[in-house]
Parts: sequence; structure tokens; C-alpha cells
Amino acid sequence: MARLRGPGGCPWDREQTFDTIKPYTLEEAYEVLEAIDARDWDELRGELGDLLLQVLFYSQMAAEEQHFSIDDVLDRLSSKLVDRHPHVFGDVRADTPGEVLRNWQALKAEEKRKRDGDDAQKTREHPESVLAGVSSTMPSLMEAYRISSRVAHVGFDWPNIEGLFDKLSEETEELRKNLDEYPEPGPQPESAAGVAGARGAKIPQELRARLEDEVGDLLFVLVNIARYLSLDPESALRKTNRKFRRRFEYLENKLRQRGRKPADASLDEMESLWQESKQQESL
Repeated sequence: MARLRGPGGCPWDREQTFDTIKPYTLEEAYEVLEAIDARDWDELRGELGDLLLQVLFYSQMAAEEQHFSIDDVLDRLSSKLVDRHPHVFGDVRADTPGEVLRNWQALKAEEKRKRDGDDAQKTREHPESVLAGVSSTMPSLMEAYRISSRVAHVGFDWPNIEGLFDKLSEETEELRKNLDEYPEPGPQPESAAGVAGARGAKIPQELRARLEDEVGDLLFVLVNIARYLSLDPESALRKTNRKFRRRFEYLENKLRQRGRKPADASLDEMESLWQESKQQESL
């Protein structure tokens, strides 16, 4: 990286900044997840290298500006692993994953308190939120998962999963009530876009805002159901997206063999091919 960024190096690499590299970092992280989901170990090996390249890129740029080096990054990581695993490197007991996680959160809070100083008056006037450190720039499903996990650790959680299903029903009913105010002929599918007044119905901004709130509430409850089941909602939805793509592409291929496109087929015909694709997957 020093050679690529240095005199006589690569013109593209030399002109990059922290901000221009950010989109690539996110892209590479998602490609790592895709390789893991596909259990493509050869591809994962390459994608992990690409992700590591992002770390090297940022570290080299930071070294050029005399902020820190890759050695500083690795030293900080090594110290963090030791400090946050006193049950491995020290004499603290933690026999379950839950105990480890609680210790980890407590150690993170203590580290931040030390970084910020021991100004007790400052702490009293501006107590740190339990949600401090949960980035609002991460994907919304992931952010919702992190938020609900944080508050659950301080006891703000449903006592059992049935409470979550009750909440899901409550939020669904609230959405239905708001739909009573939806202009005629009511919500229509995208396939009805050409029907006069179907997709073109003007929705009052206040109603649109309420509908958005209710849909958001529904999604938040679903994220909590996933958390309660120890499932990653981002991964679950990503798998469903791939499953849908696979089945719809099967449908498209079958129609193409008949010299047709989805727009030329009836809903019943596409549904039949959709069911056929599901049966093929189970063989």
C-alpha cells in the first residue's frame, strides 16, 4: 500500500481519501457476507482479502497524515481482545455466552468512561445513554437489532415471545385502522399502475407519515422476534431475497422457453411456475 500510494505508484490509489474509500468498504463487507451465506470458501478467501485491503488502505492514509499506523491498529486490537476477555486471560468467571456479553458491555462502558475522564459532575449532568455507540449509519435492520439488544440488557424487553406476537398483532391492527382513511380505491399493487386512479391516488402527507410510522413499528417488532430467536434479521432477509430471486429467475426462464416474458403471462400462470420452482428446490 505504501508503494501504491507513493511516488511512481498507482494514480487511482494515490488520489483516494478516507471519504472516497468508504463506499468500497461497505461493498466489500457485504460481499464477505454473500460468500459466507453461499458457503463458497474459495470466494470467501478472496473477499476477506479485499476487506483486509480496506483496513490497510485506511491505515496507510492515516500513517501519511501521521495519525497512526497499521501497527497501532493491530496493537489496539490485541490489547482489546485481552482486556475484554478477563475470563480467558484473567481470573474472572464467565461460564455462559450471556455472562461474557454482559462483561463485554461493562468493560466497554468502563473504557469509555476512562477515555472521557472521571468528571463526575459531567456524568451527572449528561449521563451516557445505554444506546450510545449504536451507529445510525448501519443498515436499519441491523440498527434495530442493536438498539433492542442494548435495552434488553438493562431489562427493557418482552417477558416472553408471546408478548412479541401480541405486539405484532397490535401493530398490524393499527396499520389496518389507518388504511381506513386511504383514498379510494385503496392501496393497489404495482401491476395496477396503469389503472386510472389506482397508483395515482393522492395520499395526504399526514396519512403517509402515519402509515410509514406503522410499517416501521411492524418491522421493529419483527426484528425483535428474530432477536428473541437468536437470529440475525439482516441475514434472514438476505436469504429470503436470494430465494425469491432464484425462484423468479426460474419462472422467467420457463416463460422464455415458451417465447414469452412475465409481462405477457397471467398471474395464475406465474403462480403455477412459482410453485413448480419450489418443488424443484425440494428434489
